[in-house]
Amino acid sequence: MSDLALIQNIGAHEGKTVTIQGWVADKTDKGKLQFLRVRDGTGVIQATLFHKAVSPEAFDLAKRIPQESSVRVTGEVRKEPRAPGGYELSVTDFQAVQLAREDYPITPKEHGIEFLMHNRHLWLRSSRQHAILRIRATIIKAIRDWLDNNGFMLVDTPILTPASVEGTTTLFETDFYGEPAFLTQSGQLYNEANAMAFGKVYCFGPTFRAEKSKTRRHLSEFWMVEPEWAFGTLDDYMNVAEQMVSYVVQTILQERATELQVLERDTKFLQNVVPPFPRISYDDAVNIIREKGDANFKWGDDFGAPDETLISEQFDRPVFVHKYPTAMKAFYMAPDPERPEVCLSADLLAPEGYGEIIGGGQRSDNLEYLEAQLEKHKLPREPYEWYLDLRKYGSVPHCGFGLGVERTVAWLCKLDHVRETIPFARMMDKMYP
Repeated sequence: MSDLALIQNIGAHEGKTVTIQGWVADKTDKGKLQFLRVRDGTGVIQATLFHKAVSPEAFDLAKRIPQESSVRVTGEVRKEPRAPGGYELSVTDFQAVQLAREDYPITPKEHGIEFLMHNRHLWLRSSRQHAILRIRATIIKAIRDWLDNNGFMLVDTPILTPASVEGTTTLFETDFYGEPAFLTQSGQLYNEANAMAFGKVYCFGPTFRAEKSKTRRHLSEFWMVEPEWAFGTLDDYMNVAEQMVSYVVQTILQERATELQVLERDTKFLQNVVPPFPRISYDDAVNIIREKGDANFKWGDDFGAPDETLISEQFDRPVFVHKYPTAMKAFYMAPDPERPEVCLSADLLAPEGYGEIIGGGQRSDNLEYLEAQLEKHKLPREPYEWYLDLRKYGSVPHCGFGLGVERTVAWLCKLDHVRETIPFARMMDKMYP
């Protein structure tokens, strides 16, 4: 009886007979030799069947088995530098669990993106998507490891909320037992309450934006990690964010080198992602745009994707842009006490044209200011009464930020579009499968 083995650990079984459970990714017919590429979700291995080494039934099965059939393959693990992963399986037994019923729709030929997205449930099996999503999983683990190891506590925040966080025009509304409710844009407001109870916290979950945008950077449903902590300032936020991002990038370089090679990712820019990150003001950024791009760019305008790209091109690692105009940012941002027309906010722009991956800053701890802001932004007071309570009972300076997982994956994998950064993308024109 052979032991079950995972392909990712196959080197530990060299010289031993093991069984792999997986799927036939591809095959090559060489007459009396059959070469099958078998994947099991952790990797791919070459399974070599010589007609004298297996039963006639097993050899015949290998010759005719359709792509993506599920199989059990038993054989001796042998070192083979020419094989994928450096090892192959010299097969002694080959069994089908289920024969694929139809020709597999995704073939080595070039397919259009619409076809691939329509068949996303099958496209996930490809080596490229496998690499992207394993990198995604490691990014998420690295984020959580850094936060957990640096005193932050995971505290979950609700998906259904009674009020807006970022703006009423980007909300998905639903019915909550006869009352209007909204899919969360961010866990931040609730995280501020958590921070006043636990000090240093974070939430990590899906968030939703109903922006009618079809750009390569936008999804309607995406995942965000949001650390928040009491007694924190704008500088504290930038210090924490650069340390966390650097840890994540260096972890990917160390643990996902194989996947980065599959994606043909040039890692020279990623190797530069170590603290300190450059920090420039919004004023400085406007000057860069005026000098190197749009000479007529107006102070107070938000940056578009070309503007963010232009700014980030001036640096060899991510760059913080801080102290944006107060009018541009959400109602809760603390104004700069020395210059109230700008606020204590900062965005982190990734290099290589990937734009904002983090937004955050210092929150206002002043009750009267927030009350005035609600009126100014024409937001109803009642849904925010609990939020205002946080400024009545032991209010302190506090800060936090949100990092978008999908944009981070797109940057580290150097993808053209965020639709490949999540197993099943939800976009303005995409909700199948």
